[in-house]
Amino acid sequence: MNNHIRRRTFIKAAAAGGIGLGLQGKSLIDKEFTNSEPGRVGIIGLDTSHSTAFTKVLNDPAAGPEFGGYKVVAAYPKGSNDIKSSVDRIPGYTEDVKKLGVEIVNSIEDLLPKVDVVLLETNDGRLHLEQALPVLRAGKRMFIDKPIAASLADTIAIFENAKHFNVPVFSSSSLRYISGVKEIAEGSVGKVMGADTFSPATLEKTHPDLFWYGVHGVEILFTVMGTGCRSVARTYTDNFDKAVGVWEDDRIGAFRGLRSGRTDYGGTVFGEKGITVLGKYSGYNPLLIKIIEFFRTGIPPVSAEETIEIFTFMAAADESKLKGGIPVDMEPVLQKARLEAENKIIR
Repeated sequence: MNNHIRRRTFIKAAAAGGIGLGLQGKSLIDKEFTNSEPGRVGIIGLDTSHSTAFTKVLNDPAAGPEFGGYKVVAAYPKGSNDIKSSVDRIPGYTEDVKKLGVEIVNSIEDLLPKVDVVLLETNDGRLHLEQALPVLRAGKRMFIDKPIAASLADTIAIFENAKHFNVPVFSSSSLRYISGVKEIAEGSVGKVMGADTFSPATLEKTHPDLFWYGVHGVEILFTVMGTGCRSVARTYTDNFDKAVGVWEDDRIGAFRGLRSGRTDYGGTVFGEKGITVLGKYSGYNPLLIKIIEFFRTGIPPVSAEETIEIFTFMAAADESKLKGGIPVDMEPVLQKARLEAENKIIR
């Protein structure tokens, strides 16, 4: 993120409490692999196409040096228990990864001794905290696919437990690396004054509205705007969403969720030196390269602070919807979730 973007007071307080950038601290970065065969990747959850897509790239004999020789060697297939679109995928995706040389195991406990790092790919965010804990106890670096959790409280609990076990984790949508974002970060439009982003926003009754799919477009928004959002107002209809955030320096960023007509990913960024339209989605590889770099170094490319703020934005947007679209301050939403997370954190 650009250095000019100021951090919010409540996020600073969260960081002081151990949730924020402290998770990228020296003790985590210095932690080295102790296994004799670093580079063995394990997958939890074969109910998403991400699992097969990542495996195909990493296990391809022609995989480039940017993937560092990392290979998926084992997978625990169990994902969602009751989301039909996820459950129905498991048998087919299990067969797909077996053909790529992946051993299928019966539990997370069976998986962990066989691997050095973990991709938590279960499509159902409700299971992520439960599935992440044994990985953290085992000291394995872990990428958690979107959504990192199905509640803001669980999101906070995952990062707090990662701190407790001194294990770095991170989560990100692959849309963070949509074409054009890198140039904006390097100053192509100068200071970002505002942005409008969009993505599909399919709803899933087991998850807060934007957590399930709108998270992609919201992550694009925060990628270009940075942290520092103080309030959110959301307009909802059956076919569309519009969530408008006001940042603490009075910049405005908006997310449009699409459930009708043509859907796609993208956005317009308004800068002090120019206005630019973000390019097309470029697939999983840019994210996967960042994941492998994280596995090697232990340095998360996306801070806990930013991920927590993204999920606070979406939780506040839900509250705004319930209140008829009025602006909702994000700080009370975060503080309430922190209290809810307390009994889920190992001290």
